[in-house]
Amino acid sequence: MGRAFEYRRASKEKRWDNMSKLYPKLARAITLAAKEGGEDPEANGKLKAAIATAKAQNLPKDNIETAIKRASGRDAENISEANYEGKAAHGVLLWVECATDNPTRTVANVKNHFKKCGGEVVQSGALDFLFQRKTVIEFDIPEGTEADDIELGLIDGGLEEFEVNDDGKASAYGAFESFGPLNAALEALGIEPTKSSHQRIATSPIEITEAQMTEVEELIDRLEDDDDVQSVYTNIA
Repeated sequence: MGRAFEYRRASKEKRWDNMSKLYPKLARAITLAAKEGGEDPEANGKLKAAIATAKAQNLPKDNIETAIKRASGRDAENISEANYEGKAAHGVLLWVECATDNPTRTVANVKNHFKKCGGEVVQSGALDFLFQRKTVIEFDIPEGTEADDIELGLIDGGLEEFEVNDDGKASAYGAFESFGPLNAALEALGIEPTKSSHQRIATSPIEITEAQMTEVEELIDRLEDDDDVQSVYTNIA
């Protein structure tokens, strides 16, 4: 299964001084989720997941509360979701998810990033069939708990795939509609996710060389450094 390019984000986060890039992105994701589904995390699964992800990245409580308040009231931010699809070198396809208060600025910036790196933005929907939206939940396996027991406990929640790294970090994958049930199943096991989201997974991932990867990374870095960009996904295996 093709993987979202999120694995690169972990190393990049460590390089961002005082999380100056990461914290605004986390806060904007919270505001967008609250705006779409209400300000009560217990009634808004997307907001609850956004808050859990923010807490895992040590976003201060005050920042979280402020981000939620920005979704309503006189000072509400007019943030909306925007997606862009594009092609890079060596057959690499990219799906770029944004949260923006100025779509005109965002699309101009995204197109410029692609152009600067020899790529191009394609018509909306052109890559729709090449990426599937999946529920992806990441968490740490508690000490003394068997991974197999967790996997069994998540099956009724719609688990499709389960991965465990050598460092004890796990990822659970399910259908788009399994977001709520999978999170509830994990909560029933007494495990709090470090990240819970919908991600774009490539249906036909491709292999590229390290030299080609270096070339493509220039575009991905430019996109991820953009304040409006929330996530970048590729069809790289």
